[in-house]
Amino acid sequence: MRIGMLSPLEMRVPPVGYGGTELVASLLTEELVARGHEVTLFASGDSVTSAQLQSVFPHFLRGSPRDKHICNMLNAVACFRQADSFDIIHNHTLFEGLALSMVVNTPVLTTLHGPLEGDYTELFDAYKGYYNTISHAAKRRLPDKGYVGVIYNAIDCHTYPFGEDGGDYLLFLSRIARDKGPHLAIEVARRLGKRLIIAGNVDTPDREYFHTQVEPQVDGDLIIYVGEADYYEKRRLFASAHCLLLPLLWEEPFGLVMAEAMASGTPVIAFNRGAAPELISHGATGFIVQDVEEMAAAVNQVHHIDRHFCREHVERHFSVSRMADDYLATYQRILLTEALQLPTLPPASATAYGTRQGVLAF
Repeated sequence: MRIGMLSPLEMRVPPVGYGGTELVASLLTEELVARGHEVTLFASGDSVTSAQLQSVFPHFLRGSPRDKHICNMLNAVACFRQADSFDIIHNHTLFEGLALSMVVNTPVLTTLHGPLEGDYTELFDAYKGYYNTISHAAKRRLPDKGYVGVIYNAIDCHTYPFGEDGGDYLLFLSRIARDKGPHLAIEVARRLGKRLIIAGNVDTPDREYFHTQVEPQVDGDLIIYVGEADYYEKRRLFASAHCLLLPLLWEEPFGLVMAEAMASGTPVIAFNRGAAPELISHGATGFIVQDVEEMAAAVNQVHHIDRHFCREHVERHFSVSRMADDYLATYQRILLTEALQLPTLPPASATAYGTRQGVLAF
């Protein structure tokens, strides 16, 4: 199959640090190439891939003064102007891929990695392609038109070292932003008197929040901030943590960090927001809680969690091979729909989706 894979330019593929969308695009691309498919990846020129790489900008954009909207549009144009060379275009961008889908005949699958807000909903109404969400929570309030179902994200589980016993510190690892709730993780740590390590990047819009709500509480003893963790540091932090805290204040559509922690054997305690209940098996791989008080109480129950089961849970539900199987089955359904000019997609086969069409059965 000839596949055009369109990634945003915010980070390279795969990312050197924070970059969930780029990581998923990388894992899927490499697996598809390994299976013999012809994939052309449209991403930053410093990306590393076994696919054919085409780029209009030599470096990823985060931290760059370049206009990200213009750069991402030019990257998308480079992909869509070659639309006739592909059987299908897999769009991991939002505005750019949605808009350009209307001027090509090649089928387009858009993976919605984030929510649709404001005028994006009008653009989505005009979108003539297909789309999938990365959780059931992310489908809420989205139309059925063009919807192909849920395909969960994946991680390369074998690259995460397993922490047999974990450690004595709590971990918060994510983008440092109010909606991720690091200030609440700090509150939990102070209530319990337990050391908290915070790791994550601070984007420009979040700097005031960081400087006023997080940084003043960092004392280097109980509360430690280590900056953004790279590939190796992230894995070391996960494997050595007692548990991961995610006091989410928004409807997170997936949350790769949860799968990454559990792959390392580290239980996750998260607020009941977004896809968290779909990733975490309550009482088995972590806990779903409602507030800071319940989160603090759950920390004291983490010793009951089997770290080996956390790893097995990720291997079973969030593997790269499973994700690739699901996307390939979806590509085939879309191509069949287009070939037969069907008004709607044929139903998914049991081998493609199985029980994943519903909330994961634990």
